[in-house]
Amino acid sequence: SLTRGTDKPNMCPYMQNNGLGPHITYSQGLFSNNTCYATNQFLLEVIFHNRMSQYACLTNDSSLASAIFVPFYAGLDVSRFLWLSNLTERDSSGRDLLQWVAKRPEWKQMWGRDHFLVSGRIAWDFRRQYDDASYWGSKFRFIPESMNMSMLAVEASSWNNDYAIPYPTSFHPSEDTHVFQWQRKIRHQKRPYLFTFTGAPRPELEGSIRGKIIDQCRASSVCKFVDCSYGVERCDDPINVIKVFESSVFCLQPPGDSYTRRSIFDSILAGCIPVFFHPGTAYSQYKWHLPKNRTKYSVYIPVKDVKQWNVNVEQVLLGIPEGEVFAMREEVIKLLPNIIYADPRSKLDCFEDAFDLAVKGMLERIEKVREAMRSGRDPSIGFADEDHYKYTFSQNYS
Repeated sequence: SLTRGTDKPNMCPYMQNNGLGPHITYSQGLFSNNTCYATNQFLLEVIFHNRMSQYACLTNDSSLASAIFVPFYAGLDVSRFLWLSNLTERDSSGRDLLQWVAKRPEWKQMWGRDHFLVSGRIAWDFRRQYDDASYWGSKFRFIPESMNMSMLAVEASSWNNDYAIPYPTSFHPSEDTHVFQWQRKIRHQKRPYLFTFTGAPRPELEGSIRGKIIDQCRASSVCKFVDCSYGVERCDDPINVIKVFESSVFCLQPPGDSYTRRSIFDSILAGCIPVFFHPGTAYSQYKWHLPKNRTKYSVYIPVKDVKQWNVNVEQVLLGIPEGEVFAMREEVIKLLPNIIYADPRSKLDCFEDAFDLAVKGMLERIEKVREAMRSGRDPSIGFADEDHYKYTFSQNYS
């Protein structure tokens, strides 16, 4: 029942190894030390929960807790109902959860503003604004109790209580040496392609730039295009994807069905410099995990109107001095620990991974709300407001 809307006939194998999925043994020398898994991009909430179960700062006394983690698998739950016309079914599990949580004694400490949960789906899937079957998603995040909570998701919405954290990749190290070895490998990797695009066209999406990107890639002798249309190439095979990315200097990351895509983090994992076309793909999303100075690790080619877009991607990338390219790649390689999720059955000592940074960011957010309460300020002000300009082409991204 979890497979509606995915290309997987059976999700059960991906629950193996604490949500990391089946271990990949055919890595063709790409990965070593049993660090590679066939991780499903929708299983972040399972991975996060298993990491949280091993978190060093858990307490059995909720009155002492700085934050309350709610281990509700929101994304897996809603995936059963997203395509149903019955709105009551779409919303029922979320309503049940919130009614139960709001009766718990710890809820009254901050009326839920110290509570957070994680979704392996994008936050927009929980932001249905109208009770009309033609509108997508559940209304979970608009239910009053939920509005008092924060959600970590692979893509945030434009509301202030949704936060973006990285999609899971297939690399899950269990010790620091695995990270050092991988960084050393990709630093010295030969990259015969100037740029690459891995994805499928989106002809049904008006304004999508993917068609133009694919045309330019196919016309270039220095671009590698991996067609992810159904049945064409095995884009769900992490070995195929990483091999292409580690052979490329730049990886193109246009928006897909939504602003973000897992490919962003696969490319960083491979030491491939991401090229973005919209601020909502990364810059206004992963603020705890990616540098504020976007030019340090990425290239930005803004596409405000695809009909007026006349940029030649190859010429733009060829125009970047070699020294700048080298510096960006070094920054991407340094970023690697920030965007991976370590094996839940172990612990990294030298690095903070994506889980650590997410928990730290959430604790800081909750502490600011708590401080506002101590100062007599209304903690609801701004907490669940919408930022209408969050994903627009403002001067900050020009």
